[in-house]
Amino acid sequence: MKKIIISIFVLIILSGCAYLGNAHYDDLFGPEQAQERIVPHSTLAGADFLQNVKPVLDTRCVVCHGCYDAPCQLKLSSPEGIDRGLSKELVYDGTRLLATTPSRLLFDATNTQQWREKNFTPVLNERAQTEEANLAGSVLFNSLVLKQSHELPTNEVLDDEFDFSLNRAQTCATMGEFDRLADEQPHGGMPYGLPGVSRDEFNHLQQWLKTGGKMSHIAPPSKFEQNKIKGWEAFLNQDSLKYQLSARYIYEHWFLAHIYFTPKNPQSFFKLVRSSTPPGEKIKLINTRRPYDDPKVSRVYYRFMQERTTILSKTHLPLELNEAKLLRLYEQFIAPDYTVAQMPSYKAESASNPFKTFEVIPINSKYQFMLDEAELIIMGFIKGPVCRGQIALNVINDHFWVAFADPAKVATPAVGQMLMRHEEALELPAAEESNALPISNWVKYSALEQKYLQAKVDLANDLFKGGEHLTTDLLWKGDGHNKNAALTIFRHFDSATVVKGFIGQEPKTTWVLDYALFERIHYLLVAGFDVYGNIGHQLVTRLYMDFLRLEGEQNFLALLPENKRNQIKKYWYRKSPPSLAKFFKNNREFSQPSGIEYKTDDPQHELYELMKEVLAPVLNEQYDYTQVPKDLSVINSMPAKAVNLLPQLSFVLVKQTDDSHKAYTIIHHNAHYNISSLLNEDGQRAYDEDTATIVPGFIGDYPAAIWYLNNDQQVNAFVELLPMMQIEADYRTLKSKFGIRRTHPQFWQYSDILHDTAKKYRGVEYGMFDYNRLENR
Repeated sequence: MKKIIISIFVLIILSGCAYLGNAHYDDLFGPEQAQERIVPHSTLAGADFLQNVKPVLDTRCVVCHGCYDAPCQLKLSSPEGIDRGLSKELVYDGTRLLATTPSRLLFDATNTQQWREKNFTPVLNERAQTEEANLAGSVLFNSLVLKQSHELPTNEVLDDEFDFSLNRAQTCATMGEFDRLADEQPHGGMPYGLPGVSRDEFNHLQQWLKTGGKMSHIAPPSKFEQNKIKGWEAFLNQDSLKYQLSARYIYEHWFLAHIYFTPKNPQSFFKLVRSSTPPGEKIKLINTRRPYDDPKVSRVYYRFMQERTTILSKTHLPLELNEAKLLRLYEQFIAPDYTVAQMPSYKAESASNPFKTFEVIPINSKYQFMLDEAELIIMGFIKGPVCRGQIALNVINDHFWVAFADPAKVATPAVGQMLMRHEEALELPAAEESNALPISNWVKYSALEQKYLQAKVDLANDLFKGGEHLTTDLLWKGDGHNKNAALTIFRHFDSATVVKGFIGQEPKTTWVLDYALFERIHYLLVAGFDVYGNIGHQLVTRLYMDFLRLEGEQNFLALLPENKRNQIKKYWYRKSPPSLAKFFKNNREFSQPSGIEYKTDDPQHELYELMKEVLAPVLNEQYDYTQVPKDLSVINSMPAKAVNLLPQLSFVLVKQTDDSHKAYTIIHHNAHYNISSLLNEDGQRAYDEDTATIVPGFIGDYPAAIWYLNNDQQVNAFVELLPMMQIEADYRTLKSKFGIRRTHPQFWQYSDILHDTAKKYRGVEYGMFDYNRLENR
């Protein structure tokens, strides 16, 4: 009966207003004309949007339409994104020969008409503003109706009609094209490949669209936040050149951060932006591709702009600013005795090289500043502009630990002098801006890296002669309290995660970062990376990161016995291409013995134990896999054949007797013989060595599978059957018993439970998950 009622409802809607050609819409409702839709949050329309419409968009739409990689660039996470609409042009395009024009909200166009001139097409009606036209002329509404008229099969694997690949063809239909879309893809309604919204949710959206799709921003910053901003902007915008240079350095490292001032339950987050207007005036954003590009104004001001988009887990980098942090920055950048005679150039060849631009700032100040928020800085390359793409991420292993060299030992005058002498060799691919020729630039930067590495090895051989200081004393201990001292990075094929602590089983490799290496990673993959750049820019960036990974691994190997280093490195790089062997051969080796006295034939294990021991006071235990209940912990030792069947990330919810939920993440680690092959990753896969780790809480932003276990009996059955999987059919059978497939009739109910549970686990780190990688199995 329910289906009949819905079908009749759909037929009435379609017969009155849908599937009309573009000329028909012009005849009926007039030509398209950009509309002003944003109203104050205090108005009735604004309040209705925030209370009844935005929650539906956030929980049902933003989970797929929220970032650079949203289908058709449709970002439903803010009024500006909804108003901008659709584009047929891809942001992530690994084949373009020339850089494309950026299309960033708030930066690259400031009103609806400008977006139309950039070929973005509306999802809301922009013809005559009548109730009939507002529904008939809305791509968004017709997409919802199409879904209601073509329901998904219940709890089944969808057939080949559905394409969930990230690189699938996108129609991005205008209203004039929508009838063809509906005929060719009757299951192309929204949410795509997921159950439709509920009747109440549909009614909220229909009423909103019928009355003109008015939208409002969230409430403005509180008086408390405004006062904090006033103090911080005063600090960052003083006239002294010393302050100006320091602010520039701080901005170029924090421009992606979501800043907040209230430690408990912050209601607002802010972005640090460059403005042509000083504090006290309205922000006028400086629009450049990169944070260090020429602002083309006589004076840059650093301002705090409220983040008014829905917070997404995959782009959320929270950073608390308080009085202690303000004092810390003063001690790091202002108190030291150095002079800034003039501001450095913004020309690409120098601005892209932080060793030139910020040469006068003491190395210890810069390095300690980065260490203080090491997770945030590294998260920039995980959640920043390279947040998607196998080619961007196949430069790293699936699971490894990161530690840091102690500033007192590696941020010395001798190191500073070496960096100054070889700052030209530290030039980064971003100096080529957004268009690059991959082969010629690869040769150029390979030669520069070899030159720098030779100088670094010469200095290290002198500093650590005879193994002196070459022990775990070399590691930064987090000043006794900072948990950024130990990090774990997980790669999930074409996405990745970084968390505090040494998490999971002992990894194949580990990085030890020093200042120059840490700085180059940031300027290569965050500050200098252009997601709109050409294929050459993206490939050279990927190839250069090979050098930096090798350098971080070499720093770790230096702590191991001299006679074991090459043996371990050869294991890490089994079946590696001849070019890599040649690179190793042409580089002078670090030749000093380790200062650690090893006692077994497994020095890497010993070193891991020593690292955990010396960093114990600052190791984060939030994701400690040893805290997983014994019955679930068997997943950590699953046979590789069963692990091979797992997706990259699986979230597990276990219902408790009080109806709350405990959460766990199962992470599939893809093993590789080596990770130095750019275009043949499958050929380097060591499938028999794949492993899995289950941790408490949520790691990752893109769940591929959601498992829901109602009680202890289901937990026992799940962990008994999971390791026994042999073929795909076994996995699908298990999914039918315990999984929440994308076709589950209560999918959105479980999605809400997932997000409510994540809020409790993640706190200030919480953001909406992304369902673009949700599997169809």
